[in-house]
Amino acid sequence: MKSELVEKASEVVIDPLVLVNLVSQRVRQLNSGRAPLIANRIGLGAADIALTEIIEGKIRLIVKPAP
Repeated sequence: MKSELVEKASEVVIDPLVLVNLVSQRVRQLNSGRAPLIANRIGLGAADIALTEIIEGKIRLIVKPAP
């Protein structure tokens, strides 16, 4: 995982625990066959792809109100 991507993604998703959960869920999706949402993915691991998708706004955190 590239540290500069982590830094940029942490500006988008402020809470580090939420960022970790968001990245890990997306990595699971990518590893199970889902297509990446970014075009240039040569040389990037699944975590780097997930971080880039977050940075580019392709993946967002949706907060649901408590019932």
